[in-house]
Amino acid sequence: MSIKSDIWIKEQSLKYDLIHPFQENQVREVDGEKIISYGVSSYGYDVRCADEFKIFTNTFSSVVDPKKFDPKSFVDIKSNECIIPPNSFALARTIEYFKIPRSVLTLCLGKSTYARCGIIVNVTPLEPEWEGHVTLEFSNTTNLPAKIYANEGVAQMIFFESDQVCETSYKDRGGKYQGQTGVTLPKT
Repeated sequence: MSIKSDIWIKEQSLKYDLIHPFQENQVREVDGEKIISYGVSSYGYDVRCADEFKIFTNTFSSVVDPKKFDPKSFVDIKSNECIIPPNSFALARTIEYFKIPRSVLTLCLGKSTYARCGIIVNVTPLEPEWEGHVTLEFSNTTNLPAKIYANEGVAQMIFFESDQVCETSYKDRGGKYQGQTGVTLPKT
């Protein structure tokens, strides 16, 4: 298995629509304003956060249960910024839509800009032949409110290609998150 470079990411995106929309260079400034970067990096792709957020709340004393997820356990917000309460959690999604090749496994890591603010970004692996918008999980580990910016970089995708194709892909087994759009809640 080998990690893939910026050249591979550009080729795959242009030929096979690996990432859409695709930014072939790092963007660090928009309209003269500095932003948290996104786009192709040396060995990965920095994704942006869309402006749709689900912030967990204890207003209705709901229990977070992955088998019986209660929509009352969060509030929906559409904004260019999201404030995550202290020691709390929010869901969002990438602007980018991914189509992962059959021989590729993709891992996501948070950007250091957010990590240094106590914000942990968690995303499970993007398996071979998975496609969709990536649901992002943000944990605010601090005792202070924390801000996430929409339309700016939040995490980096790293692509690993195997020297052989998997026998059964995510698509083959009818994965429950295949083709997801928007912020997707837990499914069983």
